[in-house]
Amino acid sequence: MRRYLRLYLHFLRFSFSRALEFRLDFTFRIFMDAVWYSVNLAFFGLLYRHTALLGGWDFDQVLVFAAAVFLMDAIYMTVFSNNMWWLPTFVNRGDLDYYLVRPVSSLFFLSVRDFAANSFVNLLMAGGILGWALLRYPGGLGAGSILLFLGLLLVGSFLHFVLAMLFTIPVFWMHSSGGVREIYWSVSAMGMRPHRIFTGWMLRFLTTILPLAFIVSVPVVVLFEGPSLGLLLHMGAVVAGAPP
Repeated sequence: MRRYLRLYLHFLRFSFSRALEFRLDFTFRIFMDAVWYSVNLAFFGLLYRHTALLGGWDFDQVLVFAAAVFLMDAIYMTVFSNNMWWLPTFVNRGDLDYYLVRPVSSLFFLSVRDFAANSFVNLLMAGGILGWALLRYPGGLGAGSILLFLGLLLVGSFLHFVLAMLFTIPVFWMHSSGGVREIYWSVSAMGMRPHRIFTGWMLRFLTTILPLAFIVSVPVVVLFEGPSLGLLLHMGAVVAGAPP
């Protein structure tokens, strides 16, 4: 475990030094995510000009949900995104052998080698937005509920990575530019919306077959409504059943 921690610290140092060499790209990525945050907040603000509730949530609750989406996305973009992007290229060019013969876990090396330093700034920004949304929420939120929510959000971020990996793995057989990950990115947009706006088979699909609801929406439900044993067991079963 200590060896992996030292190795990850080397990854961090190298990633930050490399990011600072390309300052224009560093700044542009920060600006791009800031625009994305603004557009999403404006989108929900526009919706609530025409309705009082969305999926049973009022504007203050959806603001917390949107901020949680920002934080989850920032975690994924910072820790996993660059690595997932390059994996198909390594497979198709035959560069994967370099990682397979390293004296550490190949999955660890391939999954977290490239830390996106520019997205780390956006991670801090997303954390600030979430803190602001929680502070302005008019209802009472206990410290225990917030800690449980943040823990479930970390689990949801890992689940997002696992699902993205699942849709990238077919590149080993298809030799395409990205496996079928484009399908996942198209479908995953549904996970960026409160899952209770869906009904019927679509709701069951998002909570069982492709459990996008558990990435952000369910942790927010736990925050506002308190933990439900059935819900937590359901989420635990989904995460435990995810491929390693």
